[in-house]
Amino acid sequence: MNRHRILSCAIALAALVALPAFAADSGATSYKLAAAFKLGGDGGWDFATLSADGERLYVTRTTHTMVLNVATGKLVADIGGQQGSHGVALVPEAHRGFISDGKDGSVQIFDLKSDAVIGKVPAAAGADAVIYDRASNRVLVFCSGANQMVALAPDVDPANGKAAATLDLGGSPEFAAADGNGKVFVNIVDKDEVAVVDTRAMKVVARWPTGPGKRPTAISMDRDTRRLFIGCRNNILIVMNADDGKVVADFPIGAFVDATAFRDGLIFASCGAGTLTIIRELSGDKFEPAQVLKTELGARTMAVDAVGGMIYMPTSDLMLPPASASGPHPRPVPVPGTFRVLVVTQ
Repeated sequence: MNRHRILSCAIALAALVALPAFAADSGATSYKLAAAFKLGGDGGWDFATLSADGERLYVTRTTHTMVLNVATGKLVADIGGQQGSHGVALVPEAHRGFISDGKDGSVQIFDLKSDAVIGKVPAAAGADAVIYDRASNRVLVFCSGANQMVALAPDVDPANGKAAATLDLGGSPEFAAADGNGKVFVNIVDKDEVAVVDTRAMKVVARWPTGPGKRPTAISMDRDTRRLFIGCRNNILIVMNADDGKVVADFPIGAFVDATAFRDGLIFASCGAGTLTIIRELSGDKFEPAQVLKTELGARTMAVDAVGGMIYMPTSDLMLPPASASGPHPRPVPVPGTFRVLVVTQ
């Protein structure tokens, strides 16, 4: 699924979408918008990926990928050569980064030190989300157009390399979370389920319905409690047991969720209609609302710093092009030069 198309109705619905129907508790959780890095540049945007040391933020911009120093808020590199970029996976041990390109069904490989492009290898149609699974030592590319997961070795030949494995997922994948022990959990958006993949055997070993959650698009995990946090497009966040697929809890969230994250006992759900919902995990089976922060329209993806506590959310001003005979229902598009990254902190 192309995440850029959520812009098509974000403006129209923003005025109609209320904040999630719960009141934040009176505890210590209090996040706020602290800054905005103004970057400009052309293109839409999709995933945001933070380096493990929390110093560099990678944001795909359709035809290029911006690399930001978050200490200064300045652009340090701009990696070009994509046609429809979506996600970035980083493999420091291999000194490489991987950018999924949905338009030509490929993965672009770049050097992490120089940011220079070193090659491109084929994946499959609609290459979208991409993660690194340490247990299998594979870069996993989730291809919505082909309903496939494509596995690449981190040291794949950047000139003539091919996939190490290809797996039919039985539906359109969105995002995925790895448990670090050889299981990857994949949102199958058109089936309202999570597919469980054994990445050592490269096969689907289970399929779990997302219950009241429909069109699951975002997923993250608390590896200690073995809980999955699944953001769904019917404005629900599902908490699922990663061992048996049982739905443990569900909470209301904003419209157009496109990312969830877990850090220090808190679950975050970023929503394109302009909210960041925060849920507190008290135990593996007990959760409570913590806060709903108003952000900005379009801020649907995020990168959460596991070390410094910051949350980075790309967005832009949006405008509605005039209708025409060929396009009677035009989609909102980014206003040129207004792209920015919001900084959320406590």
